[in-house]
Amino acid sequence: MIAEDPRAWIGRVTEAEDVASVGAVHRLAALLDHEAPPWRQGVVPPLGHWLYFLPQERQALLATDGHSRRGAFLPPIELPRRMWAGGRVEFHTPIAIGAQIGRRSTIEAVAAKRGASGELVFVTIRHEIRSGGALAVLEQQELVFCSKPSGAPSRVEPPAAEPDPDSRRAVILGPVELFRFSALTFNAHRIHYDRDYARSAEGYRGLVVHGPYVAMLLLDHYLQAHPQIPVARLSYRAHSPLFEGERFELCSRATAGGASLWARSAAGAIAMRADVAP
Repeated sequence: MIAEDPRAWIGRVTEAEDVASVGAVHRLAALLDHEAPPWRQGVVPPLGHWLYFLPQERQALLATDGHSRRGAFLPPIELPRRMWAGGRVEFHTPIAIGAQIGRRSTIEAVAAKRGASGELVFVTIRHEIRSGGALAVLEQQELVFCSKPSGAPSRVEPPAAEPDPDSRRAVILGPVELFRFSALTFNAHRIHYDRDYARSAEGYRGLVVHGPYVAMLLLDHYLQAHPQIPVARLSYRAHSPLFEGERFELCSRATAGGASLWARSAAGAIAMRADVAP
């Protein structure tokens, strides 16, 4: 499963530098179909830091799935599927458009588990993003590596009862939207654009909607209703994938500390939950 002792990878560090270009923010607004985006002008919007520090590996160094080969920064985990499991983000200081920014990434934990679907390995990465010497974003990102489904039918859990949302919006994403998000984030993972690979190599029923894309859509749904409220914290957890051409809903409900957000499929299954605090 892992070629080396996972404890050897804890504490591994990598650093990167970038410029918070306005073009990336404009392209995000275009993807989200905004003529007037619901975020502050002159600064990078919440989660906009995902548009920077993009992969720069040479083509020859990519693995079959389109990601960088494991074993450089990430542990050499020999499981075919890689997904965003969840994360926590704290927004400390706004990043000005055009600012020089730096990111220090540290592997905090590597944990192997066994779930109903087989072997799982969780990798937790801590990102510290600074601008002008000040901490701008502190993020804990959790990746999960897992095996391809065996093909045996799995027991279908009934959808959990959810409170009525204060607001909801239906979304259907096709290959064009998925391609544009992959291009925006320089994400070459083939499950998002190569339908044959997604089905045969990783066992999905179609093209998979990016986890960070869903998180951005949920936060955008909140920001459209609260454009003047700054976001201080966001946590999110993925529960099940969403697929091209299939309708899902973005839902929001006010809480004492901000809002609870969730994305659910047309069948009622929760794809992602998130909590946002001002």
